[in-house]
Amino acid sequence: MALTFDQARGCVLQHARRGTETEPVLLADAAGRVLAEPVAADRDYPPFDRSARDGFAVRAADLPGELRVIGEVRAGEVFQGLLNSGDAIEIMTGAPLPSCADAVVMVEHTTCSGDRVRIDNALQPGDNFAPQGSEARAGDTVLAPGRRLGFAEIALLAMTGRECIQVYRKPRVAILPTGDEIVEAGELPQAFQIRNSNAWSLAAQVARAGGIPEIQPIARDNFESTRAAIERGLDSDLLLLSGGVSAGKYDIVEKVLADLGAEFFFDRVKIQPGQPLVFGSARGKQFFGLPGNPASTMVTFEIFARAAVELLSGATEAPLPMLRARLVEDFRHKPGLTRFLPARLSADGSTVTPESWRGSGDVPALTRANAFLVADPDRETWSAGDDIRVLLK
Repeated sequence: MALTFDQARGCVLQHARRGTETEPVLLADAAGRVLAEPVAADRDYPPFDRSARDGFAVRAADLPGELRVIGEVRAGEVFQGLLNSGDAIEIMTGAPLPSCADAVVMVEHTTCSGDRVRIDNALQPGDNFAPQGSEARAGDTVLAPGRRLGFAEIALLAMTGRECIQVYRKPRVAILPTGDEIVEAGELPQAFQIRNSNAWSLAAQVARAGGIPEIQPIARDNFESTRAAIERGLDSDLLLLSGGVSAGKYDIVEKVLADLGAEFFFDRVKIQPGQPLVFGSARGKQFFGLPGNPASTMVTFEIFARAAVELLSGATEAPLPMLRARLVEDFRHKPGLTRFLPARLSADGSTVTPESWRGSGDVPALTRANAFLVADPDRETWSAGDDIRVLLK
């Protein structure tokens, strides 16, 4: 029995394995990797009461009023004196607050004349500065394992003095194209042949998900060739097969996997494109048998196999990047399947327009699209202005 999209997605998340092997990397090489150790603050952040504005450090109780300016303090300096009642100290953004000051007034809210500054607004203690330790206390965990390291996380690692960090090892993902009609990208195909585009699109998707793509030689449509290729592919952490999973006479991938003792978690999903989709395990490694049409391959990787790669990379979760947007035009489809169709999402993400396409072999349409419109299986029509789910590309 075919699974629904939600059932199949849940099955992948249930069975996909999370990576456990780790390795150290330098901070310069850590972007995009998944953290494998907790990171603690090495001191309070900020380490002092830090001014958030250019202006004057004051006692809030003195305002409003006219104060005497007794000095200045810049970022990287410490004011050595005390701030007495009736005094103000000129202060720059990022500088430590002088002793006894409890607020900072913004320079644009002041009037200066000689060593006097006039402030007509009242302030509350704590205004316009970040108290010591308000961002993190020494010893606090500021990054937990399983976090993918983006630019903000890299900044936090540098801020806490980490030049080398333990991350999860990238999984090796074997990509095995199948089919007698396939030739390599650099070859001149005959009229009845097509170039091997799926392996290269999958390689890009695997790398984006945090894996190391390993493109295998094309497996031909015979049992011996396919079996030998699959056995080689199972040496990697995850095997992605492209093609050979439909019900045709020469679609033999499932037969070979069964002969290798595979356990099949599902072999069909109620989606379009990509119904003949296989997910299972053989010889201790998991595999996906992805449909051979390019759009089917790309879509099924994004909504199913990508999660497996991200989890193998050490991530603690693998959410789908979905949002809701308003349709620019009326839309209808035949109910029964969850459909993922090429679409154009507006720059602000508020509206979406279905992209004209001619089926799951239409690669040019996929290049024009920047998202996939997600049509629910139990609804037939949408009107312009209706909200609909959108999967980011």
